Amino acid sequence: MRTVDFAKLNLQEGDRVLDLGCGEGRHMHAVYFAKDEIQAVGVDLLLEDVQKARKGFLDFPDLDPTSPRSFGFSVGNALKLPFADNTFDKIICSEVLEHIPDYLGAVKEINRVLKPGGRFGVSVPRYWPERICWALSEDYHNTPGGHVRIFSEGQLRGAVEAQGLSFLQRHWAHGLHSPYWWIRCAVGVRDDENFFVRTYHRFLAWDIVKRPWLTRMLEKIADPLMGKSVVMYFSKATRSGSA
Repeated sequence: MRTVDFAKLNLQEGDRVLDLGCGEGRHMHAVYFAKDEIQAVGVDLLLEDVQKARKGFLDFPDLDPTSPRSFGFSVGNALKLPFADNTFDKIICSEVLEHIPDYLGAVKEINRVLKPGGRFGVSVPRYWPERICWALSEDYHNTPGGHVRIFSEGQLRGAVEAQGLSFLQRHWAHGLHSPYWWIRCAVGVRDDENFFVRTYHRFLAWDIVKRPWLTRMLEKIADPLMGKSVVMYFSKATRSGSA
């Protein structure tokens, strides 16, 4: 389930792309197959997630072995990335910053390793749907590795712009997912066997696999109204000063 729109990220052939906080690889796999000459790099703090993401590539090998595209993974800390300055053409950081106490340090590192003229796509939980989750359940966020803050859009945009990056555009995503999390928080986030949780989860799984026109239309309506995530795009100025 992809959150960042690659068209808005202006993904191009030959780009070197960092997926920071790649988790089990949902954006990594999509980036890798989006272009023929992509260099995709995934970084996550958890070794287990990195291993699962890599296994996804090994279990489903590239159908075109002659393709020059490549992928790689690393275990790393967002506050001290193991890359030189100006390494990546594009950076994705999806549903990560809300987990990091020093998120400003992470944004600073992102800016450091992003090339001049590069683009950065970031998503976090949207303020008011997230606020409902926090109000309904303490367990939703108060767990090891859980969410440590609720971002306002202005707070997130300001933090990135403070590094000198220019705001490009914003959209919302996963409007059909907000009710699912509200239900989970209301009945207990660990209660996977609840009837309403199981039923709604089956609906979301069906939607992701089948992508029927009905849910596509519903999503277009739901995203701006109650999208679970807010997604923003930024560009880094070239050395001459233009974005």
